[in-house]
Amino acid sequence: MYELFKHLIIVIIVPAQVNIWYITPTAVFYIKEIDHNLYYNSPAHHFNSEAFAEGRRLITDGVASIKANIQKENFLAARETLGRVLHTLQDFYSHSNWVDLGYTEPYANLIRPDLPLENLADVSTPTCSDCANGGFCSNSILPNILNEKKLTSGYMGIFSAAKPKGKCSHGGAADLTSYEVPRGGISKDKRRSNNVALHTSAVTVATTATLQLLDDIRGAAGDNDYLRLMGIARSSVVAFVIDTTGSMRVDILEAKRVVNEIIDSKKGTQDEPSQYILVPFNDPGFGPLIRTTNPDVMNAEIAKLTADRGGDIPEMCLSGLQLALTGAPASSHIYVFTDAIAKDIALKDTILALTRSTKSTVSFFITFPGARRSRRAVESRAATFENYKDLALASGGQAISVTKENLPQATDVIIDSSTSALVTVLQRARNPGNAETFSFLLDESLNNITIYITGKSLTFTLKNPAGVTQKQNEANGKLGTVQTVGNLYRVRLAPDKHTGLWEISMNSNQPYTLKVMGQSTISFIYDFVETFEGPHPGYALISGRPKAGMPAMLLVSVLGRKGPASVKVANVALVTVSGSEVVGGALEDMGNGDFLVTVTKVPAGEFVVLLNGTDMVSSTVFQRQSTTQMSVSKVTIKAVVDRSMEPGKPFTLPFTVMTDATGGSYKISARNDRGFKMNVPSSVAVTTGGNATGEVIITVPGNTTSGTDVTLTIEAVAPGATADSNYAVLRLSVVTEVTDFTPPQCEVVSVSVVDCPADPAACSSAFWQLSANLTDGVNGTGIASLRHRQGVGSLTHTDLKQTVVAAAFNASCCSLTVELVAVDKVMNVGTCRFSIVRNAGPPSLALSFPLLVCLLVFALFTTSLRDLLI
Repeated sequence: MYELFKHLIIVIIVPAQVNIWYITPTAVFYIKEIDHNLYYNSPAHHFNSEAFAEGRRLITDGVASIKANIQKENFLAARETLGRVLHTLQDFYSHSNWVDLGYTEPYANLIRPDLPLENLADVSTPTCSDCANGGFCSNSILPNILNEKKLTSGYMGIFSAAKPKGKCSHGGAADLTSYEVPRGGISKDKRRSNNVALHTSAVTVATTATLQLLDDIRGAAGDNDYLRLMGIARSSVVAFVIDTTGSMRVDILEAKRVVNEIIDSKKGTQDEPSQYILVPFNDPGFGPLIRTTNPDVMNAEIAKLTADRGGDIPEMCLSGLQLALTGAPASSHIYVFTDAIAKDIALKDTILALTRSTKSTVSFFITFPGARRSRRAVESRAATFENYKDLALASGGQAISVTKENLPQATDVIIDSSTSALVTVLQRARNPGNAETFSFLLDESLNNITIYITGKSLTFTLKNPAGVTQKQNEANGKLGTVQTVGNLYRVRLAPDKHTGLWEISMNSNQPYTLKVMGQSTISFIYDFVETFEGPHPGYALISGRPKAGMPAMLLVSVLGRKGPASVKVANVALVTVSGSEVVGGALEDMGNGDFLVTVTKVPAGEFVVLLNGTDMVSSTVFQRQSTTQMSVSKVTIKAVVDRSMEPGKPFTLPFTVMTDATGGSYKISARNDRGFKMNVPSSVAVTTGGNATGEVIITVPGNTTSGTDVTLTIEAVAPGATADSNYAVLRLSVVTEVTDFTPPQCEVVSVSVVDCPADPAACSSAFWQLSANLTDGVNGTGIASLRHRQGVGSLTHTDLKQTVVAAAFNASCCSLTVELVAVDKVMNVGTCRFSIVRNAGPPSLALSFPLLVCLLVFALFTTSLRDLLI
């Protein structure tokens, strides 16, 4: 369904105006993933081979999982499932004869498991005539199938040409059944000369069906959570992982102060964090993860923290960090406060995999006592914190070492990053240090530019495009202010003219890191992808490190101040953070700000992505850089999530390990962030250049709440001294089986309305009222929430626990339409819509449950996107 996919993904993901909000188009890859991995030969996932009941089950189970995940605020897991569900839903219209039968509206029964699938052609009923040329014919479906409106779909054979006698085929070179009589195919994936009308109809109906399903999810989630599901937020997420042992009293007080300052200074502004996360840890405990969008809740939760038990001993730091990485959205900023080494250092590789997978930035605030501790003790202690420095560098964060007394001077870093549209201009690291000059471009769109340097025994000189310089010991110079605390130098550039090529000359024989950041609406996101063949070849997201010895491919999405068209991309390159190697890639413009970048040679060691271009608004050149480091591997590990887990039942997940290197016994390890028991093979035997399979069995406790997501990390380590490794990070959902599929019902009791004046300017002087009764049926789970949308007015209702909920909506004649949205406890959605007309006789009523209307995406991704976000 490649062409159909290209039409629909624009509707789902791309907003009309991005401005400074973050867009996370992860669902793009998961829509296309159904053509990849283990799914491409699955009839149910594509509605091939008349697998209608199985395909609908995938859709309805997936929607149930999405809604359960949303209730638990597990939006990434929900988004991944959404992508898979939408592919299967859209394939129905491309691979079946629905539009051939003359239907111009979606098949509502596909998303309503309480409704039957009717008039299906059985396995013994012939459905197609032979297409003599062996390709596609315009009228291959039998007349009696069309007249009787029998529903069928094309059979697909990747490995076999077998199909029931007289059945239609999907068609295409990869479909072996299409060469068996009746030959040909009925798929509408691509526009051809003989199917223009059918292809167009399939795209149109599939688009409407997508809107209907999204509207149902939006109704269940509400506007705010729907935007979070889509990965759209006004600003960043701020997450704190805090050590609560007895020696951390000062640190906890400072963390509280920082949270209070962020909340007080940013509440109600554009820079207010879209979400707050808090994870405490101690020994032996860690968690729970506290996640909220309400700043008052965050204030209350962090106020509860107290320092108790023990001193600065090894703690469960990485376990707490793992919870934060799996519970926070991608590209979050996570801050760890501790004064002890990690007791759970075995999690280091898992943390590295999670930071690479989520592209989140982790910074550590490592404190130690002041002058009371001897220098030798401090130096010995500092050596134990190298693991934190490694993790910070890999994620693009900072590892800041300060005394407890000076901690308040270092936490300005958190204030800096709790803002919208944060971008990285330059990031480098040197170990050991040396004398070196780095250049970086500052463009007109950048604001609040800050340079962070961590290291000891260093000097630096900053020079602007006009040749003006400032040294590290000039606290208030011509170029900005320099703040020094612990091992951190924080340089805030003056807000006046700064456009052009800057330089910073570093001089040190000790390790140091350098990072230049600012605020800008010009940004980019990227993912490594790989090609795949099959019936619908394309590109799929790589989970883990890219493959060594092969060209690397990246899909880069660029955002500009006035949309993608306002930015011209000059080049994209891979740059080593700890070296000077820069490897450029070949650009292929895929439209709408997306570029496929092919790099024939990947740098050795850790690298980041560098993008250069021109801002067409100001005609100035710019550079942007990713923060998370990446490297390649000769090991590949793959696993596919194809269903949800159920409480109280074991779940088996197969995986495959492949290598281009020498074979042998590959060590396997797996961890999940919920502490569920697992059976994991200790190793698998992989032949040279071959592959081997294994399986992880997860035991889900019976009391696990529906909607819980589980992040599973599987790692494979090659034998030998080099210990090459790779990982797969997967999100699974625990969903209790749903038996209530009937949405709430609505009955309008009365409408009271005064004639609304014809002059809109006088509308505020007249009012109308709607009264309605809502129920959830005899066997329903009960109404959980009732709200209104598409109307400006006040809604009141009786206790939702009642069998019949009485609702009243009052509005002025300035608002002529209302839509009531009732959601039951398993998130079935019922809606009813009412409209009145100014001075046009009695009111008109438009009522349906569920009301399937095409207004969701257009409401979100046009100018009303602002209304939902503000």
